Amino acid sequence: MVNGDCVTADIKQLNATSWHIINNLQSYNVEIINFSSSEKTAEIKVNNNIYTITAKDQFDILLDRLGLSNLNAAKVSEIKAPMPGMVLKVFVSEGVSVKKGDNLFILEAMKMENIIKAPAEVIVKTIKIKPGDKVEKGQILMMF
Repeated sequence: MVNGDCVTADIKQLNATSWHIINNLQSYNVEIINFSSSEKTAEIKVNNNIYTITAKDQFDILLDRLGLSNLNAAKVSEIKAPMPGMVLKVFVSEGVSVKKGDNLFILEAMKMENIIKAPAEVIVKTIKIKPGDKVEKGQILMMF
């Protein structure tokens, strides 16, 4: 199934990461660039165009129908300092919605700048730091 439509195609695997596909008299060269089995996502190159795709099995579809598909989403309520250091810059403000992987702030530790990213899609409720603050390992820095 592709976008809900049943597809019958001629598929020939060329090597471990590439295939040749013929569908509706059109030829496609497909290569897997990146694959995450835990998130069921992949980046593929189709005729030199890169796409990000998501796969669902029958259990994922059943969870969607029952309205339970977000049970595995990360429940994050706070960010703690992973190490002692000094806050150099804060990229977000209170009340802002951030997506997983968005930059939150820069923490300097042992003369290295570490960009701390959002672990999940959340709304920033409280920011307990500002540039120039020194923080200890385990200190709560932001709440969601």
